Amino acid sequence: MGRMIRGSDQLEAYVDANGARETPAQIRCREETAGMPLAMMQIGADQGAFMALVAKLIGATRYLEIGTFTGYSALSVAQALPANGRAVCLDVSKEFTDRARKYWKEAGVDGKIDLRLGPAVDEMDRMIAAKEGPFDFVFIDADKPNYDAYYERALKLVRQGGLIALDNMLWSGAVADPSNTDTNTVAIRALNKKIHADDRVDISLATIGDGVMLARKK
Repeated sequence: MGRMIRGSDQLEAYVDANGARETPAQIRCREETAGMPLAMMQIGADQGAFMALVAKLIGATRYLEIGTFTGYSALSVAQALPANGRAVCLDVSKEFTDRARKYWKEAGVDGKIDLRLGPAVDEMDRMIAAKEGPFDFVFIDADKPNYDAYYERALKLVRQGGLIALDNMLWSGAVADPSNTDTNTVAIRALNKKIHADDRVDISLATIGDGVMLARKK
């Protein structure tokens, strides 16, 4: 019975080398971000490749991202979108997203990406009110206590048959430890339980990276 493999540095390097076809801009983004204090916030090359493949499989042309950091996930998906594809990225940090813009420009996808700075809940509410979208694919990778709020708004912004992916849903295994009552852990654990019971979506909790919950809007 196949289960999660506990990764070693050697295995992670192998997956990066064989599990993803990175462009020079992706390699630069990943390697430069790895030297930053908050490097753990960046998704791995395998997850970027997975998201790009998902975007192609569902024929995505509209992508919405909540939490952009230094831009690797947006870069991965934007490269997979067709020429007329568009991505809207929401983040609160000009410092991190200024780095992201550099990589997007290097890859030639900056024209596909609409970056909006400010609290994502407020921006998503504005988008819903303006009837913006619908989006084909939504990726949530931001502050954990607000995940439920992002999820509910994403359900309004994504099309029927569209996909919502939520990152860090295993939280390094902490969600499985009932004695862990950290704020982030409690928020993620509660949302996993909610999505599991949510008949508005088809689901799969994939053991990619730190756990990616996939929710397809029925």
